[in-house]
Amino acid sequence: MNLSEIYEDAERRMKSAVETTRKELSHLRAGRANPALLERVQVMAYDTVMPLNQVASISTPDAKTLVVQPFDKGNLAAIERGILKSDLGLTPASDGRVIRLNIPALTDDRRAELTKVVHKMAEEGKVSLRNVRRDANEHIKKMEKDKQISEDERFKALDKTEKILDKYSEEIDKLSGAKIDEIKG
Repeated sequence: MNLSEIYEDAERRMKSAVETTRKELSHLRAGRANPALLERVQVMAYDTVMPLNQVASISTPDAKTLVVQPFDKGNLAAIERGILKSDLGLTPASDGRVIRLNIPALTDDRRAELTKVVHKMAEEGKVSLRNVRRDANEHIKKMEKDKQISEDERFKALDKTEKILDKYSEEIDKLSGAKIDEIKG
């Protein structure tokens, strides 16, 4: 493995860590209706457990409402049960054809709680980035030990991995800042 391959691998893995953090943050309820809130909901349909988005379409007619329309009306009760079992704290209201979910406004306590959760998720993302940097740095140090690169090249390479880490760490900060702003309204 040469230095450019180490950098490419670190970049790829760090992009993946940022994307994972982005997805995790999108699942947080910020007082606004968002179909991503229901991505993790599992439904017992056709004698198997399936993600909600495979048995129904999800739309947002307004900022405070999600509408779940099953592809097969026979799955309506199973979808309701799946939503109730999820940890979203939403109560489904069914009219026999579609399920409406009203997203309640966030209380100040809940906002503070969600802000802590965002900080925790961001820190987990940054830990992933630091693990990638550590792996890259170990490869670089091994290359110097094996006389593939000089001490000067090692210092330059370690500096470059640090700059890559800073770039993606800043991206996670932006994501978490945007989510906190969304939560605070």
